[in-house]
Amino acid sequence: MKTVKQILVIVLLAVAAQLQAQNNAGLKLPNGFKATLFADTIGSARHIAITQNGVIFAKLMYPNKAGKSIVRLEDANKDGVADKVTGWANYGGTGIFVSGKKLFATSDNDVYLYQLNENDEVVNPLTPKTIVKGLIARNQHASKSITLDGQNNVYVNIGAYSNACQEKDRSPGSKGMMPCPILDSAGGIWKFDGNKENQVYGDGIRYATGLRNVVGLDWNTTTNSLFVTQHGRDQLNSFYPKLYTDAQNAELPAETMYEIKEGDNAGWPYVYFDPYQKKKIVSPEYGGDGMKEGGENAINPTVFFPAHMAPNALLFYTGNQFPEKYKNGAFIAFHGSWNRAPLPQEGYFVAFVPFKNGKPNGEWEIFANGFSGLSGDEKVTNPRKAKARPCGLAQGPDGSLYVSDDSRGSIFKISYSK
Repeated sequence: MKTVKQILVIVLLAVAAQLQAQNNAGLKLPNGFKATLFADTIGSARHIAITQNGVIFAKLMYPNKAGKSIVRLEDANKDGVADKVTGWANYGGTGIFVSGKKLFATSDNDVYLYQLNENDEVVNPLTPKTIVKGLIARNQHASKSITLDGQNNVYVNIGAYSNACQEKDRSPGSKGMMPCPILDSAGGIWKFDGNKENQVYGDGIRYATGLRNVVGLDWNTTTNSLFVTQHGRDQLNSFYPKLYTDAQNAELPAETMYEIKEGDNAGWPYVYFDPYQKKKIVSPEYGGDGMKEGGENAINPTVFFPAHMAPNALLFYTGNQFPEKYKNGAFIAFHGSWNRAPLPQEGYFVAFVPFKNGKPNGEWEIFANGFSGLSGDEKVTNPRKAKARPCGLAQGPDGSLYVSDDSRGSIFKISYSK
């Protein structure tokens, strides 16, 4: 039997934990870090970008209540909360990127360019330049994430409008098409000239292929190379119940991070990466049995993570505010799974991978948790029940980390002090 004193200690600890979570905008963070809400309920905030003056631009998946799909947020009085919020544009999408006084933003089909003035206000917001047009978007993996390489080259993810390139998509037992015809215009990364208007596929370069859907990507200035995070395939047990159990489906395949060089092939749809065997395994649509190795010409992941957690943003930290262990390491925003049932869903956090000399230097860890709003051992059973779902990442000029959420439309600011 617990004494009154023991019960009181337990209650006080619980209250202290709750207050700590409230003080961190509901997030659980390593010691020394603090989170605040920079903005809330702005709309379905996907990726975000920040200018050198600290102005944030958020790309919304859908136009908000005001009918705007790009939101500009400024903390004019410097109290850590956006107090000057404006917006424009009416097209949905995910990608946004700031390069000097240039603001790139994407719909599901096009890449646009806006000019910023000295106050980081958009010049002629209703008449952007169209940098790329006519990219494929067929309702599945349609979002166009982007990054730039410092030479004004734009890298665009064009997700595969398929799960595994079957003859009949997402149908039990349907064979995979060989070769996969989708790969001529999707399922990879395309490179375009950020200075040239009205480009189409023929003006760009298919920089890398065999990538089912890349939502997170960032140019690593240490290695001078592109890194991406891929969403792995779904429904192994639904389509091949004799080969995969529900439990196996919940853990296969890995979500993967790749370092990408021009001409690389990551292997989709022919193979997937098994995190337990640590091998590329032939997809069942192409004659695999869960054990058969393949993908000899496909690159290996740089890092791999548990299945179905949806890595939606990748950011290499180059600031000086955080402790030294975070310098040049990678933050990944995991949007959270939907297809691990009957097991609980997973993800809904920001992870960190330490890097040294451009290579992973240790195991990945959960950096910021608690976005789901659940407490204790409670698990997400349906993504709609998660209070917030991390989607975008950006580094502020002071070295703070910003995280967007496309569920309730929040932007969290994470800072460190000794």
